[in-house]
Amino acid sequence: MASVEPLSANDPSGSRPAEQTLRVGIAGMSCASCVSRVEKALRAVDRVESANVNLATERAEVTFSSAPDPAAIQTAIQQAGYSIVEDTIELAVEGMSCASCVGRIEKALAAVPGVLEAHVNLATEKAQVRHVAGMVDAKALEAAVGDAGYAARTVADNDSGDQQAQARAEEIGALKRSILFAGAATLPIFVLEMGSHVFTGLHDGLMATLGQQNLFYLFFVLASFVQFGPGLRFYKKGWPALMRGGPDMNSLVMLGTSAAYGYSLVATFLPSVLPEGTVNVYYEASAMIVTLILIGRYMEALSKGRTSEAIKRLMTLQAKTARVIRDGEPVEVALEDVQVGDIVQVRPGEKVPVDGEVAEGTSYVDESMITGEPVPVQKNAGAEVVGGTLNKTGSFSFTATKVGGDTMLAQIIRMVEAAQGAKLPIQALVDRVTGVFVPVVLAAAALTFGIWLLFGPTPALTFALVNAVAVLIIACPCAMGLATPTSIMVGTGRAAEMGVLFRKGEALQSLRGIDTIALDKTGTLTKGRPELTDLVTAEGFERDDVLQTVAAVEAHSEHPVAEAIVEAARASGVKRAKAADFEATPGYGVSASVDARTVAIGADRFMRQMDLDVTAFADTASRLADEGKTPLYAAIDGRLAAIIAVADPIKESTPGAIEALHGLGLRVAMITGDNQRTANAIARRLGIDEVIAEVLPDGKVEAVKRLRGSDRKLAFVGDGINDAPALAEADVGLAIGTGTDVAIESADVVLMSGDLRNVPNAIGLSRAVIRNIKENLFWAFAYNASLIPVAAGALYPAYGVLMSPIFAAAAMALSSIFVLGNALRLRRFAPPMGLEEAPASQSPATTNAAAR
Repeated sequence: MASVEPLSANDPSGSRPAEQTLRVGIAGMSCASCVSRVEKALRAVDRVESANVNLATERAEVTFSSAPDPAAIQTAIQQAGYSIVEDTIELAVEGMSCASCVGRIEKALAAVPGVLEAHVNLATEKAQVRHVAGMVDAKALEAAVGDAGYAARTVADNDSGDQQAQARAEEIGALKRSILFAGAATLPIFVLEMGSHVFTGLHDGLMATLGQQNLFYLFFVLASFVQFGPGLRFYKKGWPALMRGGPDMNSLVMLGTSAAYGYSLVATFLPSVLPEGTVNVYYEASAMIVTLILIGRYMEALSKGRTSEAIKRLMTLQAKTARVIRDGEPVEVALEDVQVGDIVQVRPGEKVPVDGEVAEGTSYVDESMITGEPVPVQKNAGAEVVGGTLNKTGSFSFTATKVGGDTMLAQIIRMVEAAQGAKLPIQALVDRVTGVFVPVVLAAAALTFGIWLLFGPTPALTFALVNAVAVLIIACPCAMGLATPTSIMVGTGRAAEMGVLFRKGEALQSLRGIDTIALDKTGTLTKGRPELTDLVTAEGFERDDVLQTVAAVEAHSEHPVAEAIVEAARASGVKRAKAADFEATPGYGVSASVDARTVAIGADRFMRQMDLDVTAFADTASRLADEGKTPLYAAIDGRLAAIIAVADPIKESTPGAIEALHGLGLRVAMITGDNQRTANAIARRLGIDEVIAEVLPDGKVEAVKRLRGSDRKLAFVGDGINDAPALAEADVGLAIGTGTDVAIESADVVLMSGDLRNVPNAIGLSRAVIRNIKENLFWAFAYNASLIPVAAGALYPAYGVLMSPIFAAAAMALSSIFVLGNALRLRRFAPPMGLEEAPASQSPATTNAAAR
């Protein structure tokens, strides 16, 4: 599969460029007119020779007269009202060392025809490439990264991470060996050179025994071992980058150490070519810089490993094997050999290997890794179990329903990895600065050298060299490249441990700016399991008869209100009737025929639609509303028969969660289908600030728009299925559920447990992560930028202070270590509300929406 495929060269002489063809997948076409519309749009694109669209394969073949333009093709298809089929390839990238490496690789990947977007993460050492499906293959991307001076390999969907872990372990091992070698050679130089400046006796002894020139020769041998042994890595990466016109950190280190080493080389073997008074050696500087930077990289590699521990912990949750029934006997098989439909046995203390449904047995399963809830959940026949959870007591068998990459745990791991690799909007500033940072540093070093050489005191050449090297070393942009991704990695990992999954990395930044939280009521504020609490009949109707008739109709509905009524009828032991001609009117109610009688059940607006007066139940409806219950009405044969109340208990954690949201300074709103009076009663009990009631199912998007207005930043919290449009409309959508909504595409954030307390937890974490990023960026930018003038010698005229290149190397390494250490503090983030805490308060049952 090629990204660009030449078809023909019409001019054999070569005077005219060969035609080239792009093949693009198109989504949304349904008929021949769609084909015609797309072809017309494509043929209007500049330099397109021909365009053929195939409805059956849903692909377009576009031939250009010269170099193809994928971006123009994408725009044309979208403007025609369709969309291109996209895909994503993940690459593991080796050889990156700083923020400028990130920018260079992103630029190289973006230049591959068909690539729509490329994000490179220095901390995870991975690249996410979004491209037009069928136009780009992994080999082309790997080649582009290779041409930029780095190495890349495609990360497969089933990549367990072992290869990356092994590569990191090898890198850490190589760095450790390099440090030991460099330290062994550097230590004698440092002790002898610096010690002779401190201890006069040592200096005199060295001069008397070895002599100055022999000492220079000894330093030369030791420094050469360091420069071209452990230090050779800087040449291998830095020189090609410099030749390509894109110098990076390795280039700065290479230039700085080479300048110090090269000057010392001249002073050692050709001292006569240097001006009088400038014959000095700086072998200790070149060797110490290499050693210190290697130590910094070693500590960096160790810290990077700790930032991804959340993913490692998630992976360790997976069982290695499963006990599957094969030919009537239990057989131990590898996890990857489990198939959908297999019967799997789980004994006490074992991990559930894959997702499934309990077939036989009963037990309590610890699902805290999914929901954050510490209390084990009872599992009986028919209950769902999740791979990676821990069976606590009994034994049971279950039918495997999801295996491999389809399991919930696999989805969670993918989600966390995607969030960790995300590039937040705040990163745009970093990218712009680092794109020009290294060239500016080189210019600053050259300017420093020139000024000291022309205007510096004697020996001017020595001052010029030392200060220019210090500028080169102090300004390495390692910390800048690590400032944002490390915080994201640790923060999203901590979130996963809390049961909060950021599906979109941007939400990590957007959530902190939210000022209003809109909550869907049913299933979010409440348990979502309504119960029948009141049934008051009109004159001439019997309670059991009405309940029997209404339950017959509601038995055809899957709505939670219907289930509550049917369950109440079953519990009352009334005779089961049968209904026919069932019809549901969304937002109003349901109707059917029961024993030749017409029956209608629904909200007051449904009764009014049938010209029925509900004022006879006005007092009862008022009482129910004051109790926070939603009244339903039943009509039989055109007569109002009864008023029914169904209550949905508020979750025990809800009052405390709303209190916590207020504590974060947020305004809380509720969107519900309840009538206004009922909704207001619930809002008063919970302390909700704003209510939008009587909202039909298709009106939630408009309700979100109303709440947001023109100046609010709003997050919507819903169940993630019925609320999908509203979740997508909000600035940030949070899907709250019990883990079954992991793959919801509309939400930005998925809260694995059904506990509303994770909403303030998610917001609190978002604020902590962004605060941490800002601290890192301040340190990385302010620290480096403020020390560049010091390294250049700005303090020398007033205070006689200069920065040694050795100190510059130590300070540069410290900058990266500080950023990584600061990011790792997020691992200890304490959520505003721990899920193991007792609920802040209890609340009596309140009601479910009658609106359907």
